[in-house]
Amino acid sequence: MGKLRLRYDRATVIVEAEAGETVPSLPGLVWDPRTEQWRAQGRYYRAIVEELRRQQIEYVDEARGWGTEGAGWRLRDERVPWDYQRQAAACWLQERRGVIVLPTGTGKTFVALQCIAAVNRPTLVVTPKIDLMVQWAAELERCFGITVGMVGAGEFNYQPMTVTTYDSAYIHLERWANRFGMVVFDECHHLPGASYQAAAQGALAPFRLGLTATPERSDGGEALLPELIGPIVYRLDIRDVAGEYLAPYEVRRVYVELTAEEQGRYQQCRELYRRFISEQNLSLSSPEGFRRFLFVANRSAEGLAALRAYREQKRIVQGASEKFRVLAELLQRHAGERTLIFTANNATVYAIARQFLLPAMTNQTKARERKEILERLQRGEYTAVVTCQVLNEGVDVPSASVGIIFGGSGSTTENVQRLGRILRKHGDKQAVLYEIVARGTAEEYVSERRRQHRAFQ
Repeated sequence: MGKLRLRYDRATVIVEAEAGETVPSLPGLVWDPRTEQWRAQGRYYRAIVEELRRQQIEYVDEARGWGTEGAGWRLRDERVPWDYQRQAAACWLQERRGVIVLPTGTGKTFVALQCIAAVNRPTLVVTPKIDLMVQWAAELERCFGITVGMVGAGEFNYQPMTVTTYDSAYIHLERWANRFGMVVFDECHHLPGASYQAAAQGALAPFRLGLTATPERSDGGEALLPELIGPIVYRLDIRDVAGEYLAPYEVRRVYVELTAEEQGRYQQCRELYRRFISEQNLSLSSPEGFRRFLFVANRSAEGLAALRAYREQKRIVQGASEKFRVLAELLQRHAGERTLIFTANNATVYAIARQFLLPAMTNQTKARERKEILERLQRGEYTAVVTCQVLNEGVDVPSASVGIIFGGSGSTTENVQRLGRILRKHGDKQAVLYEIVARGTAEEYVSERRRQHRAFQ
C-alpha cells in the first residue's frame, strides 16, 4: 500500500490514498458523498494516527497545524503542588486525556498548569465566561512568562498559548481546530451543550483536559464527556478535603412559613398550572419536560395563564416576607463576616439590595464594577454581597465565610459551586452555608435534591 495523506478541512480530517489504492477502515472515518472523500470529525485525529501506526501504514500528515517539537515553555511558578494535585496531574498524564474533578478552591488551574507544562504543545484554554478568559490569560502569562492570545470580547489574537470562551470556540471552530495539540476545557460540564460540544468534536487536539467541580448535568449530558474529552481520571469531593485543604464547614437549613395571604395565592397558582400540566400529560421532572411545557403553554390562552401562574408561584416563594426577616437575623448574627447571598433571579437580588443597602452583582453588572465590588468585599469595605449566578463559577473570594441560599435550583453544579465560594482557606475561618427554605412549597423538594449530594449531608 502507498502512503496515505491526512488533510485538514473545516474541523474534519480527510484521508486520501494514492491513485488506485483504497483507504483502510479507520476510527470515525465515513464516506462523504458531497465531496467524494473519506472524512472524520477532528476528534478522531488521534485515534486515526494511532491505528495507522498500529497497522504500520505509512502516511503523510498535513492535517495538524502544530509541530512535533515541544513549545519550549517552562513553568516559572514556584509553588509546590499538594499531594492530591500531583496525583491528579499524574493520573491525567498517563493517557494525556480525561477529566479531573476537584472542588472549588482546591487549585484546578494549578493542576492544569502542570499538565500544560508536561505536554508542552500549542494549547487552547476554553472558558465559560469572559471574566474567566481574562483571569486565565493573566495566570498563564505570569506562570510561563509568554504572550498569551485571547479570542473573545473584541479580542482576536491567536498565539501558541491562547484562551477563549465556549461561545467563541464554537463560532471560530474552523479557524483554530487544527492549530493546537492540547485543549483545556475549564468548567467542562458546559461542554455537552448542543452547540458547545462541536468545539470538542471538531478539534484535532490529541491531548485533552477537562476541569470541573461538578461534571453532573440535569440533562445527563455528562455521559458525553468520555468521548469529547476522555474519562474521569481523578476525583475528589468537598468532604474529602474540607478541614485540610479547604475550610471546615457546616450546612444549616432554616425553615420559614408563608403568610396566610402568600400561602393562599401560592396554592391557587400552583393548582392552576398543575391542572394544565395534568390535562396536557406533561412532566416538569426534566429540562426537556419544561421546554415542552413552554412550547405547549404558548399555544393557547389557557396555556399562557398556566405559565403566568407557574411564574407567579415561584415569585411568591422566592420573595416570601419571612425570608427577608430571617435574612436580617442572619446578617445581624454574622455582622462583620464576609457574606455571600445567593438568589434564584435578578429581581430578588435587587429587592434584597434595596432593603438591606447591599451591593448587587448580576449578569447586568459590568466587569469593572464586579471587580470593584469584590475588591471592596475583600478589603472589608463591604461585608455582604447579593448575587444570582455571577459568583457561581471561577470567582475567588477567599475571605468569604458565610453563604446564604435565599433561592435557587436543585442543580448539583449550582449548589456545589455556591458552597465552594466560601470554602477557600483563609486563616482559621470556619465556613457556614445557610439554606432558607419555605415550608410546604416546592422549595422543600429542591432542598432535598441539594441534600442528595455528599457535600450537603
